[in-house]
Amino acid sequence: MTVNGHNEDERAFRELVRRQRDLIWQVCRSFRLSAAWEPQDAFHEVLMALWHDYGTFGGRSSERTWVYRVAVNTLISLKRRIGNQPTADAPAMPDPSTDPDGDERRHYLRQLIDTLDERDHSIVMAHLHGYSNIEIARMTGLTAAHVSVLLTRIKRKLRKLYEDEI
Repeated sequence: MTVNGHNEDERAFRELVRRQRDLIWQVCRSFRLSAAWEPQDAFHEVLMALWHDYGTFGGRSSERTWVYRVAVNTLISLKRRIGNQPTADAPAMPDPSTDPDGDERRHYLRQLIDTLDERDHSIVMAHLHGYSNIEIARMTGLTAAHVSVLLTRIKRKLRKLYEDEI
């Protein structure tokens, strides 16, 4: 026999997942855990973490921000547990003459982002997912000014890594 409160929580949770499904997939696809982990594995881990933490969501931030934070923190913890294994060897610089549309360059940049430490990786991914510095600050516990400084440093670091390969 199911308690009514539990049924209501389950329905509300399913609705939350329905509303935030695309965001969860976006985070899971953008986070490289290891060669053995697929995005759908990460998706299931995030769902379990969301269900576990569902009762802690108090509305202090937007639902989207809370889901994003839980997803990123879950994947960071998971990456630590699986040994922070790289997904591939060092990225190879693409040949611009064979990539007129820039797809290979974007893929290479993505590989460079994956080499960042956990904090920088999560900040740049949140930025690329369209979160403002204020929202990123809420997710990370930093100030918006600190997020802005870190993004500038991360961009500089990525630019240098990219240019060093040219």
